[in-house]
Amino acid sequence: MYKILVACRAGVGSSLMLKIKTQQVIKENNFPIEVEHGSLDSLNGFDGDAVETLIDVAEELRGKNLKIDIIGIHNVVDRSEIKAALEKFLASRQK
Repeated sequence: MYKILVACRAGVGSSLMLKIKTQQVIKENNFPIEVEHGSLDSLNGFDGDAVETLIDVAEELRGKNLKIDIIGIHNVVDRSEIKAALEKFLASRQK
């Protein structure tokens, strides 16, 4: 089971919507992923596998050399985009 933190700068609004849509995609596809939700401050002490966030935040995080995967999403309500991103994440873990 993989653990993903769904986060945005404040931890409300966009990340909450992204969390809801991500949970729907996980359930529909039976992905081995559990989701936590919070602000970017939640990354301190997060012991999971990835952070899922908006694409602009993801680009910032990629420059910080984090030891977890970073999943960037353009449209927080596009379940097809979220599914494709999660499939890519899972495929990268199978190698």
